[in-house]
Amino acid sequence: MSPRVRIRTLAVAAATGAALSIGLVAPPAMADAGADYSGSLANGTTWLASVPSDWNGTVLLYSHGYRPSFVPGNPASVAPNDDTKALLLERGYALVGSSYASSGWAVPTAVDDQLQSLDAMLDQTGLEPEHILAYGTSMGGLVTGRLAESAGDVIEGAMPTCGLMEGAVDLNNYQLDGSHAIAQLLAGQDLQIEGYATLNEAFATSAALSAAVQAGQQTAEGRARVALAAALFHLSDGVLEAEATKDPAVRQESLYTQLLGTIGFVTPGRFDIESTAGGNATWNLGVDYGKLFAQSEDRGLVAELYREAGLDLKADLATLTQTADIAADPGSVETLRASSGLTGDLQMPVVTLHTLDDVLAPVQVEQEYAEDVRGAHDASLLRQFFVDHVGHCNFTAAEIAAGIEVLQQRVETGHWSGSSATVMNRLAASLDDSGSAFVATQPGEFLGDREGRR
Repeated sequence: MSPRVRIRTLAVAAATGAALSIGLVAPPAMADAGADYSGSLANGTTWLASVPSDWNGTVLLYSHGYRPSFVPGNPASVAPNDDTKALLLERGYALVGSSYASSGWAVPTAVDDQLQSLDAMLDQTGLEPEHILAYGTSMGGLVTGRLAESAGDVIEGAMPTCGLMEGAVDLNNYQLDGSHAIAQLLAGQDLQIEGYATLNEAFATSAALSAAVQAGQQTAEGRARVALAAALFHLSDGVLEAEATKDPAVRQESLYTQLLGTIGFVTPGRFDIESTAGGNATWNLGVDYGKLFAQSEDRGLVAELYREAGLDLKADLATLTQTADIAADPGSVETLRASSGLTGDLQMPVVTLHTLDDVLAPVQVEQEYAEDVRGAHDASLLRQFFVDHVGHCNFTAAEIAAGIEVLQQRVETGHWSGSSATVMNRLAASLDDSGSAFVATQPGEFLGDREGRR
């Protein structure tokens, strides 16, 4: 990176310098000791930065995850948690991140907000980076993926973690499939599972879906259908590979618990996405749920539970197909794809990290992302790593740092170093004692790719 980096943002106002409002009175100067900085942009975005005294020449631009619009507070973040922040500063990285202009589904403005905040941070600190890398978590992983496709003149490498790498439309579609199964097979009625005019409508649907799942869990037939809905939600049994059990009842109970928690989060979250898109951008009209479910990794467990309950799985899947009548608003789909989609056309090396059991960003989205990158003929720029943890974005500080070190080396040398799970665990152990659980695996098929199934 050439000295005195200047950021070419997407907003004309930022290019003229009119969008910046510095939050500290200290004049721009090279940081000569460990220090924290902050500021704000004209659109309401706030940013924070931390620079260690022994800075290694690299700036990490962090993109935080989704914060519901209906939950107070939207602070800027420079790392996913304090442990990771401390380790990255110890490794010599300068850290910067923003709040985005608003909470909620902020992806449409987040790339611009991040680049402008980076520019403001460099102005205020006087830093002249050798390298700038981007990383992010969850929705911020999607933001980082968009940076990887649009900001190659500023950023040299990107690391989405637990990212929504399927893009917003496919995110909505796979969640619609799970909700459709609950509404038709457990609630027995046409619930409003999309097209919310108000947040209260979304919360009402969330309550109705949850009640149907709880009632279903009381019978063998209901438990089988709960497992089917959970499978369409891409939920796993929540058991580490090393502790895996073959007991279908134990696995089903885990799916039930995860399903309840997932419904309560994603249903009102859909309201935020629809508000950004201007309407409903999801559909299941024309979906063949028999063919769809045939590609599920949980089909064996669900089939066993159906046999034990004396239910006809094919009949239930046919019911889902026959009642699939939700059509999307084309303009909303176009808006959401343009503002929150990925093409796989990379402008820089990309490392991804994902846990095997993630209830909100299922590991199968990495299959979809890799497919997109291969389609853009950029597979040589992508490396994907997986850790055997349960939970959304449940990484140790050592795992995050190991991924960044691999990305940094790729940027500096122009080629990838050894990247086996064994090598990654060894690298993580050399960086911190927080532990690591990298494993070699290939994620299964992502079920929400409507276009890919035509």
